[in-house]
Amino acid sequence: MSIAPEQVEAPARDAVLFRSSPARTFIMVFAALMVAYLAVSPIVGWIAGDSGDPWWVTALQAVVIGATVAGAYALSARAALPTWVRVSAGGLELAAQDSDPILLAWPDVAAVVIRRDGLRTVLEVVPADLDSVHPVQDADHGEPLLVDTARGPAFTADLTQIWPSPRALRRELDRRMRAAGKA
Repeated sequence: MSIAPEQVEAPARDAVLFRSSPARTFIMVFAALMVAYLAVSPIVGWIAGDSGDPWWVTALQAVVIGATVAGAYALSARAALPTWVRVSAGGLELAAQDSDPILLAWPDVAAVVIRRDGLRTVLEVVPADLDSVHPVQDADHGEPLLVDTARGPAFTADLTQIWPSPRALRRELDRRMRAAGKA
């Protein structure tokens, strides 16, 4: 299990925390599936011929299917791995998919990119120099995944389940990068 953000002192008082939340993801996926199932069921019933079942049978089917699919998604291997990003005046902290957290001060960040990769939203943090990456605490899981990009080696994190949202994280990162003179 990776280190929780509560176990790590924030580098500055103005820190904003973004973290994965399987429970919130379950609720969002469940709600979307309920709406979709209930919207499509009358159309399917009209095309296939009405079965004569009362309305509550369709609602019950929507609940069972929604709960099963949302539960499987929220508990899947990738989804169950904790990810968190903390942004502050002190820098960017990242712990992705059960890795140990790292800290990059803003002068040590060459680029930050949030992009879509299929259904996933991915964060790429390109350090100015890999020697400038600071482990937050001694632990045994290792750093977040490091991949080669056109900008150079980058730490990556799956933001699909990040709350409040990847969009809010992008706004906060843009604000901090502008303040650091990097935008």
